[in-house]
Amino acid sequence: MKIQFDNSYARLPEDFYSKTNPTPVERPELIKFNTKLAEELGLTSINPDGLNALQVFAGNEIAQGSEPISMAYAGHQFGGFSPRLGDGRAVLLGEVIAPDETRYDFQLKGSGHTPWSRGGDGRSALGPVLREYLVSEAMAKLGVPTTRALAAVTTGEEVARNTLVPGGILTRIAKGFVRVGTFQYFSSQGNQEAIKQLADYEIDRHYPDAKNADNPYVAFFESVVDAQAKLIAKWMSLGFIHGVMNTDNMSIAGETIDYGPCAFMDEFSHNRLYSSIDHQARYAYGNQPKIGQWNLVRLAETLLPLFLDKEFINKEIDETREATDEEAQAVVKIAEDILSRYSDLYHQYWLENMSKKLGLSEEHEGDKELVNDLLNIMESNQADFTLTFFYLSQVGQLEQARALFAKPDFPSTESFDEWVVKWQKRLQQESSNEKKYSAIMQTVNPVYIPRNHQIEAAIRAAEDHNDFSVFHTLHKVLEKPFELQAGKEVYMLPPEPEEVVHQTFCGT
Repeated sequence: MKIQFDNSYARLPEDFYSKTNPTPVERPELIKFNTKLAEELGLTSINPDGLNALQVFAGNEIAQGSEPISMAYAGHQFGGFSPRLGDGRAVLLGEVIAPDETRYDFQLKGSGHTPWSRGGDGRSALGPVLREYLVSEAMAKLGVPTTRALAAVTTGEEVARNTLVPGGILTRIAKGFVRVGTFQYFSSQGNQEAIKQLADYEIDRHYPDAKNADNPYVAFFESVVDAQAKLIAKWMSLGFIHGVMNTDNMSIAGETIDYGPCAFMDEFSHNRLYSSIDHQARYAYGNQPKIGQWNLVRLAETLLPLFLDKEFINKEIDETREATDEEAQAVVKIAEDILSRYSDLYHQYWLENMSKKLGLSEEHEGDKELVNDLLNIMESNQADFTLTFFYLSQVGQLEQARALFAKPDFPSTESFDEWVVKWQKRLQQESSNEKKYSAIMQTVNPVYIPRNHQIEAAIRAAEDHNDFSVFHTLHKVLEKPFELQAGKEVYMLPPEPEEVVHQTFCGT
């Protein structure tokens, strides 16, 4: 299997990573290969049916030009700092440059023990591989910046979790796997030179416009803040809960990474939580925006020395030099000013997304209250998030939307009906007609999301019966989330009481 690798991260100093080969597995078998993604990346030489390709996806062979490494990073995990984390079960095989000149990381996840495994086996159970494949690809189709799934394989081996379960390996693609925690790793060591090298690397790779700013590092931080505000606003507009927003799981490139106990909510609640390990509800749905800002504060802490004047930062780093009190106050003020804008950026992106979901293309006073009123009514009546917006987007289907609010415990739809009157009055202020705004709404309000109970059904069929048909069918439906597909009505529906998934798991 020939892949044209160009491995820029492996050219950084060796304290940025550990050279690590994947651990071979016994009897790998291909579950799924993402042909469309391979074409987008220019990887047309890969023959997924070929034995060599399978062996590379399983970690049994190293493709020509690959320089396998596991990346170093630290991170705050549920608020507590761990100075040494790193890729404990992932190996970056190399980087490929797509036809549009975008550079992508090519990584195996679940490929065995690394120097960063901290006593773990470095493997992944099959279930988390299937979950990440389904959810990450669904996110891409929903227009959310995300890592992508190129291939999934079974290993022919079992891994020990609560019980013995089948193992799997995911080949995933990202614009970059540098995290907030990568900067924290070097900051915790007092290695300012490495922080500067890392910042320069990220500016070159993801934020080249920052080079022309008076202070490239300030502009870089501003760009990362903007990217995170935009990303989390997109999550919120789709009812997505990441579940484990540790600083080592926040991508500097502004993508959704590390799908562990993630979930799309069914019945709406500001406090919705699924993660089995989030005992304090730190990463509940409604907390995600402020956690994004908290993580960015941690990034700012690592970059403060680079916010000094341009004359200083262009010199060789002198790690013995301490900033004067005046300089220290100045750089803190720079960081605080940028971070203070995060909230405004987030709410701007959030309102743009949510307004579009309601067919509003012009900004009017009171729009934020209109959106929040609907969400609060949805929460009070335990209405399904995705279906509510879907039915509102369909001309002539208000009765279906109303039915979501009329349940045995909540028989009155009065509050919803009153809200609809306000919404329709607001729509009359738009320059578009009903057909036009309905068409706009249908581009952002999906019919299908990867619902927890459907993912669980796919996992159970695969793990318990070696049956991947449920996975393949669900994946095919999720490839067209905004199109109503004949005969696939069941994939629209929330779970029956006996199907409800109350907790999701990391799979580590």
